Amino acid sequence: MTDNRQYSETLLSSKRTKGDSYADELIKDYFTDTDKKQILRNWLSQLKQNTDLQSIPPEFNNYDFIARANELPAWAKPNQMKFGAAFFAKNSDLIMNLLALLSLPYCYAAANGAMVLYQTNRMRDDVGKRLYETAEFVWEVMAPNAFEKEGKGFASILKVRLMHAAARHYILKSDNWNLALGYPVNQEDMAGTNLSFSLLVVRGLRKFGISVSYEEQSAFMHLWNVIGYLLGLDEDLLPNNGKDAFNLEEAIRLRQFTTSEQGMELTSALLKYFTIINTNSGLSNQEIPQLMRYLLGNEVADILGLPTEEYPANKVQLMRNINLLKHLTLFDKPDLAYQKGFQKFKKEKAK
Repeated sequence: MTDNRQYSETLLSSKRTKGDSYADELIKDYFTDTDKKQILRNWLSQLKQNTDLQSIPPEFNNYDFIARANELPAWAKPNQMKFGAAFFAKNSDLIMNLLALLSLPYCYAAANGAMVLYQTNRMRDDVGKRLYETAEFVWEVMAPNAFEKEGKGFASILKVRLMHAAARHYILKSDNWNLALGYPVNQEDMAGTNLSFSLLVVRGLRKFGISVSYEEQSAFMHLWNVIGYLLGLDEDLLPNNGKDAFNLEEAIRLRQFTTSEQGMELTSALLKYFTIINTNSGLSNQEIPQLMRYLLGNEVADILGLPTEEYPANKVQLMRNINLLKHLTLFDKPDLAYQKGFQKFKKEKAK
């Protein structure tokens, strides 16, 4: 991996024509035959932990990406990945809030990519379940042991990778997709999503009043680069440093962010869900879109059709002070902090 990458119009336009050829080939092979499709579904339903990848059914031996699904890329730095996971554990409460208030709506602002989510219906008709599945995936890949034998990282990533390929298959098969928008779940959109879970989260933490060091940012983004690679993202769309990440995010945003009926409807469904579940957040229903606007910035918030009222400056400062105080008084070791956060997440789901 080299530094100072350039993300030209030509490069990113070419990435819109690409999905994930390896996973797409497997889905095409198995989804055109009912019996084979069931074999794949049965196996994926049993795939829970990394150890389940040590013995792959013979039907899948011809697919190299399956055989290598529990291997890190050669450039991965395990110590930096552990540091990135520790950073997550330290800030897990805020990061999980940011995924819902910042990362997801940020993705909705990319009009062409939002069309995929709109057509699959799940982010409109079953928002709660989709949010939970996304959150569960993040918890699994951010675990201290996510990429060790007893972890779930490799298994979780492979399942999501094949889910993306299945989404591409069904959307293209429906004949409702306009290829002028790009390939569904294409490389550019995947890169934007990866940035929404990494770079955008770091930005959000800083807006929340949390100081993030260069080393913490680098480790967290390196961990997400590994995850992106295992999800089938091309290596030249994995930024090596903060400058590359900034340049890639800006290039994608300038190319793809524009107002769309689909993006606004997805945002509206998200806000409606927050209103339904909002019981002990400390925010009124009116303040939730205000906080979302604060995190996204006015330009993106306007694209999504969010209400124009801004989160009051005095409440912004109070929120930042409270978060900073909590951050400074957190002394749990990473493993313990992760377990506490994960158990809290599970309890909230059980309510």
